[in-house]
Amino acid sequence: MKTWVISKKRRQHAWSLPEVICTVAVVGIGFVSLFVAFAYGFTVIRATREDLRATQILTQKIEDIRLCTWAQLSSCPTNFTDTYATIGGTNSSALVYKGTITFSKNNDLPNGSSGYRDQVQLVTVTITWKTPGVSANDPAVTHTRSMQTQSAMYGLQNYLYGVTNSI
Repeated sequence: MKTWVISKKRRQHAWSLPEVICTVAVVGIGFVSLFVAFAYGFTVIRATREDLRATQILTQKIEDIRLCTWAQLSSCPTNFTDTYATIGGTNSSALVYKGTITFSKNNDLPNGSSGYRDQVQLVTVTITWKTPGVSANDPAVTHTRSMQTQSAMYGLQNYLYGVTNSI
């Protein structure tokens, strides 16, 4: 009689097959969700790094243009290419950023008697790059960013490269 009582207690402490299947399903869903979250996080980090690099390139070009004299603006290159090594610091898998610089008159400025509109140029720097798809079936996504600045005939460069060197 004692053996029957012990085996009944042991059976009561064991898990049934439906309980085990439900537990495995819940744990499996949890792991899949965790891996999807990690994959999404890495994708967001990659996109943020690409955007940040594009902003750095745009800022660098804008600052270079702001330091040019009025005469140097006409000889500025209008196309440029820059890269960003994405994996392991090599350029074999680098993203290629292609940019253009356009100069135009700023028609929003008043054209009074001083003719100030002719002494200011609106400079637009535009950059594009393609992010490759995650798998072979995913198409590449093209991104575009741009920044604008104004360059005046008697602007910032005259303060830095003034005619008189009185310091």
